[in-house]
Amino acid sequence: MRRDVIHSLLVANRGEIACRIFRTCRDLGITTVAVYSDADAGALHVREADLAVRLPGSAPADTYLRGDLVVAAALAAGADAVHPGYGFLSENAAFAAAVQDAGLTWVGPPVKAIELMASKTRAKELMGGAGVPLLAPVDPATAGEDDLPLLLKAASGGGGRGMRIVRELGSLPGELLAAAAEAASAFGDGEVFAEPYVERGRHVEVQVMADAYDTVWALGTRDCSLQRRHQKVIEEAPAPGLDEGLRTRLHDAAVAAARAVGYRGAGTVEFLVSAEGRPYFLEMNTRLQVEHPVTEAVFGVDLVALQLRVAEGEPLDPVLPAASGHAVEARLYAEDPARDWQPQTGALLTLEVPDAPGLRLDTGYTGGDTIGVHYDPMLAKVIAHAPTRTEAVRLLAGALERARIHGPVTNRELLVRSLRHPDFAAARLDTGFYDRHLAGLTAPGAGDPATAALAAALAEAVRATASPGPAPTPTRFGAWRNLPSQPQVKRFRSEPDGTEHEIAYRTPRTGTPEPYDAPGVRVLAADPDRVTLELDGVTRHFELARDRDRLHVDTAGASYTFTALPRFTDPATQTDPGSLLAPMPGTVVRLAEGLAPGARVEAGQPLIWLEAMKMEHRILAPASGTLTALHAAPGHQVEVGALLAVVQEDPDATPVAASASAPASASAPASASVPEENA
Repeated sequence: MRRDVIHSLLVANRGEIACRIFRTCRDLGITTVAVYSDADAGALHVREADLAVRLPGSAPADTYLRGDLVVAAALAAGADAVHPGYGFLSENAAFAAAVQDAGLTWVGPPVKAIELMASKTRAKELMGGAGVPLLAPVDPATAGEDDLPLLLKAASGGGGRGMRIVRELGSLPGELLAAAAEAASAFGDGEVFAEPYVERGRHVEVQVMADAYDTVWALGTRDCSLQRRHQKVIEEAPAPGLDEGLRTRLHDAAVAAARAVGYRGAGTVEFLVSAEGRPYFLEMNTRLQVEHPVTEAVFGVDLVALQLRVAEGEPLDPVLPAASGHAVEARLYAEDPARDWQPQTGALLTLEVPDAPGLRLDTGYTGGDTIGVHYDPMLAKVIAHAPTRTEAVRLLAGALERARIHGPVTNRELLVRSLRHPDFAAARLDTGFYDRHLAGLTAPGAGDPATAALAAALAEAVRATASPGPAPTPTRFGAWRNLPSQPQVKRFRSEPDGTEHEIAYRTPRTGTPEPYDAPGVRVLAADPDRVTLELDGVTRHFELARDRDRLHVDTAGASYTFTALPRFTDPATQTDPGSLLAPMPGTVVRLAEGLAPGARVEAGQPLIWLEAMKMEHRILAPASGTLTALHAAPGHQVEVGALLAVVQEDPDATPVAASASAPASASAPASASVPEENA
């Protein structure tokens, strides 16, 4: 067989997966080439690459999804191979063919294998012929009550786009139309199929690796059941709680699937496992998966290095690597789980995860980078590997808890709470985990934001009185005492819940601020970046970081973000009642039918669809009333806080509770934003 040694590799992707592939390339002595959009000009993957080629524009459709531009970039940079990463063009057969037609080595499966698995409906037919267990398809035209609940899925693509759960027959026609429209928009293919929806099913997958010499490895199982909007949040290997018979059946089915399409390289065969332990084929991802690090940790392999080896025509070892221990991965997203998983954008001031044996960080960001609106909101993956599942879970939860993450709101606290939830600890896993537990996992915790706000106030007071020049020496105190000076007040608002804290302190003649009316508190040390307090006999340290008017406070087991507020509210900042504001920067993709000034609207009615960070957000009517102004139109680019429309409420109408777009308060805009499916 022809063997092509790879000397220079272009990664047709961005962010953490590009950085991760570059890491292996550096270890192997391979020159790395990045491509980047204008929005990514300063991104980490561009900074880490040996060479980089610009793809003009910012939107994915103009840049990373332009296969012709990517191939031209590879040729211009002198690359001799292309790795697609995951997402974008990674499962695009036409792109794989174009890479090979240009004389470049394709680090991926054969074009035919991609084509055969590209359509879920055709893939299921093929897998049925190979003896892989399947869910029986349901014809929506003849579906009856006994077929409910149903799951509608796009035949092409994934990530939850075009996916709907139908529990009532009356809603089936509308959901079919909506799923087909979303699938056509996301993937250029409106084909949708239906199958039984398995309640309390587990998402279990098998990593396969195959060469051109008929060797196929089944590298164990992964459990990816903890999902939001059909996208994975926490993954682990091996999948816990499976008996050996079921594991063997899954491994054999995955190998049969790979052989059925003449597979080569890394791929993943995904299964749904019912509560009764019956597996059903879902799909085969003909690429590397986001969660591949947990398999690497357990089997002690580098899957990217193996992909390159197979692409060069080298054989795999006929003996499967031995597995050891347990690994868990958490996806750190810039999003607010308490507000319908709303993505967040802005400057990432700090991203620091502890470095310890068994821990791994895969990221496309560093402190100082900006999280933009054009791409997926995943910041990083944190992976822990240990001899047992209990140890790996504890290690990961502790690392996330001690991480310093300053900037937009993230799902960090949700991840820690999920890992420590009794159901997760006992491996009671299924895809409905967050449907059942989200309210509890996002409820206010047992932390002490008021004391953190006190530490912030003291640090700010020290900072304000510090003279220019070298940083002041930390001041150490005994017990504070009341002084004749008048108390001063600082106000902070907690993010993202909007709770306000008013902190009083005194500044005596010594210039050292001391808390006012705070029994049980002793200030042991304070400077602008660190405050140490004794609280009822327990010493606690508070680390502070600033970003303009925001203060980030980290302490043992908790982190807080505050916005410094003026002493008095500025009337100019008030928003007219009924204003619908953009919850984030994005593009208006459509309006409700017939929406125009003067139109009658009902409370909770979707009025405007905004697309941002690969998600659609429905802007809902805050109450029943009349639309008095409309400033949005399809195709318009809007900034966060932009006025989209105004609804004049009926006097007797019941407003919709504010949710994702604003905290519920007298001055907050009344609109609500609800995300739909993730890409």
